[in-house]
Amino acid sequence: MAGTRAAIRYAKAILEVSNAKGKAEVVKSDMNDIVNAISESKELNDFIGNPVIKGEVKLAALLEVFAGADEDTKALFHLLLQNKRFDILNAIAKQYNVLYDEFAGVEVAYVTTAVPMTPELETKVLSKIKQLSSKSVTIVNKVNPDIIGGFIIRIGDQQFNASVADKLSQLKREFTN
Repeated sequence: MAGTRAAIRYAKAILEVSNAKGKAEVVKSDMNDIVNAISESKELNDFIGNPVIKGEVKLAALLEVFAGADEDTKALFHLLLQNKRFDILNAIAKQYNVLYDEFAGVEVAYVTTAVPMTPELETKVLSKIKQLSSKSVTIVNKVNPDIIGGFIIRIGDQQFNASVADKLSQLKREFTN
């Protein structure tokens, strides 16, 4: 991804500033709104990334779209105008969320299931997550019918595979040996 290193620097800076003011969680909410708005609106994504549109126009539009945003978030928009870096706004918002979660001691567990998680499956997954991590965990569910059944949990660089597809693969290896 272009500008990832720059996005990390901007995200670290805004996290430090907002944390010093005690508003890190408020800015995280703004960053979630930015990520959601850009991912849901192709027009907004294209608008922000369009090099032909002047920075002042982008700034005015962002200030209007995110009128309820915190002053630190609006200051980020102004900084991006000065540095002509509106194209990495989405990457900055994503990186901020990652850095905030690290700062707050929250890990993200990516849980892949064949069908959307039921409360029963979520209970099983949470019990396994408690074995893998001592931190507070947020679950992100991805649906992949190719795993047939069960679930795959990925937390950081750890993975636990309890999928039917993996069990079938293990049986196949045993029979071929």
